[in-house]
Formats: sequence, structure tokens, C-alpha cells
Amino acid sequence: MADLKDMYQCQVSNCGYVYDPDKGEPKTNTPPGTAFKDLPDDWKCPFCGSSKKTFRPLAGPGSVIEEGS
Repeated sequence: MADLKDMYQCQVSNCGYVYDPDKGEPKTNTPPGTAFKDLPDDWKCPFCGSSKKTFRPLAGPGSVIEEGS
């Protein structure tokens, strides 16, 4: 499993999908090993369809944990 700072969570209510770069995302044809920052700007959450802008890292600066969300 990737380090939490490399994993990003969708912040749209009722979603919560977590992108794990170690797994990639088969639904969007994203191969394992693809960092979140390397996803195309038009990449969408495979569950709710939200943009990358709705995601926050799970740890580190600006993260879900740091903000207490």
C-alpha cells in the first residue's frame, strides 16, 4: 500500500473514493504506479465523476488528517 501522503481522497459527499497509486485505477485505465499528480487534468473520480480538484491527500500539508476532516 502507498504512503498516506501519496493517496488522495475524493471530498464529494457520499463518495470518499481513495486513489492509491500502487493500485492505479482500472476503471479509468490508469496503470499501477501512476502518481496522483501525474494523472491528466481531465481525470475524473471513477465513482462520482468529480474532477481532480475535489481530491485531497490523506496525510501531509492540506490533507484530510491535518484538517481533521
